[in-house]
Amino acid sequence: MVPLRLSPRAARVRPVARTAGVGLASLCVYGVVGHLGFLPYPGLQFAVLAAGTGIFALRRRLPGAVLLVLAALSGLVPAVGPVTAAAAYSVSRRTARPRLRARLLACAGLLLVVCATAAGPRLGPGSAAYGLALGLALAPTAVIVPGLIGTAQGQQGRLLRALRERGDAAERARRLADSEARIHERSRIAAEMHDLVGHRLSLVSLHAGGLELALERAAPELREEAVLVRRTTRDAMRELRQALGVLGPLGRDTGPDALTAATGTRADIEALVARSRDGGIAVRLDWTGPDLDARPAPVRRAVHRVVREALTNVHRYAPDAHVGVTVLHDEAQVRVTVRNGARPGPTAPAEEAGTGRGLTGLRERVELLGGTFEAAALPSGGFRVDAAVPAEPDGDPATGRTPAGPGTSPPPSGADPKGPHPAGTDPAGPHPAAAAASSDGRRTAEALTLGFGLAALSALMVVGIAFVYAAQPSGRSGPAPLPRVGMTYGEVAALGVQDNGAVRAAATGHEPPRPAGTAGCVYPFNGATERRPGGLLIARYCFDAAQRLIAIDRFDVPSVRDATPWEIP
Repeated sequence: MVPLRLSPRAARVRPVARTAGVGLASLCVYGVVGHLGFLPYPGLQFAVLAAGTGIFALRRRLPGAVLLVLAALSGLVPAVGPVTAAAAYSVSRRTARPRLRARLLACAGLLLVVCATAAGPRLGPGSAAYGLALGLALAPTAVIVPGLIGTAQGQQGRLLRALRERGDAAERARRLADSEARIHERSRIAAEMHDLVGHRLSLVSLHAGGLELALERAAPELREEAVLVRRTTRDAMRELRQALGVLGPLGRDTGPDALTAATGTRADIEALVARSRDGGIAVRLDWTGPDLDARPAPVRRAVHRVVREALTNVHRYAPDAHVGVTVLHDEAQVRVTVRNGARPGPTAPAEEAGTGRGLTGLRERVELLGGTFEAAALPSGGFRVDAAVPAEPDGDPATGRTPAGPGTSPPPSGADPKGPHPAGTDPAGPHPAAAAASSDGRRTAEALTLGFGLAALSALMVVGIAFVYAAQPSGRSGPAPLPRVGMTYGEVAALGVQDNGAVRAAATGHEPPRPAGTAGCVYPFNGATERRPGGLLIARYCFDAAQRLIAIDRFDVPSVRDATPWEIP
């Protein structure tokens, strides 16, 4: 899995956006609490809120200190609560040690309660007891709950990373085991070929040398045939060593003259073409691009083998055909194409058809370097060999093989690295664009979730602050004061003395004379009218023209008793 890295611009913008979002949430709490009238010293509290938002930006460098300072500020100014909640979430998520995380959260919660209690008489609700209540209401929403959520998120992330690492390690172990098995099988095949075929070819070469010496005197005309047998045997021994190098565990070409500085270069390919022309084949070479002398040895060796094997097949099966050899070299790859036309004479008999093992070896050599190989008959009757080799193959520069290290393994023999794969698997891993889109989607969903959570915690903080401030006493103790002579009409009305029409009607005709200078009277009901046996006790408040209370009179008014139904005649 390749880790995704943020661009420098995104890495700078994201922390600023988080700090701005947290500051906006705290500002909303500040505004709502101030609108409700529970915000003493608003200028001081706004300054503390701005300072807390600035301190929040340092949470990654000094996580523990930032959390404790913000908790103390939240006790002094409850509007800093959203900033403290975001810091508690971030610190808990990034702290891996459980004991340290628990101590930080406990100390932060306790510090918030202590500071709220101490600030209660001056900056809080008005007393230490109500400051304690405010601290106990803010500690869960500003420290405890965000800390627990951050702990759960952090543990989940660490668990997922551990599971992913274990899966990657298991996959690397499986690929390494497969690679080791292939290497051991190749080594076994190489040992068998060396022990069986190599010994027999050595005997043939020895006997051919002896026959050459014997025929030099007895039959000089047959000596050239013995020389041909000895040279062919020597070439077979060299080819065997090269094959053993391919099959061996290191994949290196072995044997005398197996690989030189000129192998696979333009001069080397021109020499192969020239030898084919000397053998009577019409060959044309087209070379495009720079020489291959600066390319790794495995690339040059693969180009040499493709051209040589293709020309050898032409010599065997179509010696009269025209042949075109094309080499296209650019920065990305080296493409070799050998194409021959149809044989002008009769087609080769079936018994002369090859086994295809040479082409199979070429395919394996090219694909070990991460290239592609195609060999097929043409509709016109000719044959075409096409190989594309990376100019700089990944892996061991000496062999061209991809190392069987962490997360990689060489492809199986003859397998197409670009061929089909089982459903739901991708040997190259997820595409970077798809992985980036998926990561952006997860980040967006996480940001929205955290934003809604912070908004919910801010609402709970507002409810807790309002509840504590609303529950504090109003400052009055004992029974409500009674109206007294000399008060204005407004002061009497503020004490709950309001005129009642029913009481006024009951007093009409039964009230004593009004005092001199009376401009109007009020006949209240609540608190001034009492029910007595046979009547009502009514209070009358009389005011002069200046709306001042000049007299408070109480008098009885007889009540009318209704007859019961059976007493009605």
